[in-house]
Amino acid sequence: MTTAVRIKLSIMMFLEFFIWGAWFVTLGTYLLRNLHATGTQVGVAFLTQSIGAIVAPFIIGLIADRFFSAQKILGVLHLAGAALLWHASTAADFDSFYPNILTYMVLYMPTLALVNSIAFRQMQDPQKEFAPIRVLGTLGWIIAGLTIGWLNWEQSNGLQATFLMAAGAAALLGIFSFTLPATPPVKCGQSSSLGDMLGLEAIGLLRNRSYLIFFLASIAICIPLAFYYGFTNPFLNEVGMKAAAGVQSLGQVSELLFMLAIPLFFKKLGVKKMLAIGMAAWVLRYLFFAYGDGASSYWMLIAGIVLHGVCYDFFFVTGQIYTDNLAGEQFKSAAQGFITLATYGVGMLIGTLLSGRIFDQYQLAGGTHDWRMIWLIPAGIAALVLLLFLLFFRERTTAPAAPTAAVPYGEASTVVPG
Repeated sequence: MTTAVRIKLSIMMFLEFFIWGAWFVTLGTYLLRNLHATGTQVGVAFLTQSIGAIVAPFIIGLIADRFFSAQKILGVLHLAGAALLWHASTAADFDSFYPNILTYMVLYMPTLALVNSIAFRQMQDPQKEFAPIRVLGTLGWIIAGLTIGWLNWEQSNGLQATFLMAAGAAALLGIFSFTLPATPPVKCGQSSSLGDMLGLEAIGLLRNRSYLIFFLASIAICIPLAFYYGFTNPFLNEVGMKAAAGVQSLGQVSELLFMLAIPLFFKKLGVKKMLAIGMAAWVLRYLFFAYGDGASSYWMLIAGIVLHGVCYDFFFVTGQIYTDNLAGEQFKSAAQGFITLATYGVGMLIGTLLSGRIFDQYQLAGGTHDWRMIWLIPAGIAALVLLLFLLFFRERTTAPAAPTAAVPYGEASTVVPG
């Protein structure tokens, strides 16, 4: 891969995740403050991520893999997304805001797979070449959060500008995409079933009892995860943290550092201990949030944010590796698509609906909230999932073969940030 191509792919990754981080982190605060939404409505807004994750395989399977070059579809989706983000910024209430953001996420989530596909197709050795490029995506998310904090948009009630910033970046990436290396469709003229697109070829993995326990735990742990995505930023702002979005970017810094250490931990601890530590970190994080505040226990808030690297990497990244090892060469892509559909589709769907209702239930007079109870509930859910996982999971290294062939590994797999 030439230096010019490497630079282009790095810019692509940076903008891809800068766009998402520019508005997604502060979405809950924006809806509650600017559009006077309820907690349930905030949950429904974050639910668009799950809907997009469910729809994404159809767009990739029906369009990108068969008819048009990936970089051209990426450009069109981001240009359309820029218009939707700009229009979302003009919405006067939740009812007019929601259709824009729903349509946007249906278009955006497939681009996560497209940028990976474009990058993988240019690489001779993805195991060595992909990580240094993908890390620019996490850096883009961090820079977006730091920018929001530096411009003081949360304290000045200026979060409408986050959508305009994201729209500008989306327009830039949309135009830039047409300069990316050509990535023609790989399955032109081929047909595939609904099961192919959803990764259901990998369903045979569930015949492995240990993997079934992991699979169910993955769905269940995404329920408390939804609380973090939807309500951490409103919580931090309500308890008085300054530049909360910028401080939250410490979570992505932690994610980067722990991701580098994953191979060492994996070798020393094994799958079960790694997964258990990840789930235990979710319990500890929510306990820190429940008992932390903006004064003497401020350190608990920072600790809860920094734990993100353990929460995400030890469970989700380890789970992706575990899935990859069990799937075998023939079913790697299908297996990753299957677990993504289950977690960011089914698990997050349940979690976003539940978290919004809990948030509304514990609203107090004057617009404040009983945050201790709001955080103790996901802590309890995570603790229950951890307990059941420890009781029933047995680490095994083989699984029954799935019945049919899967698509080649890496072409349309989705890497979702924490």
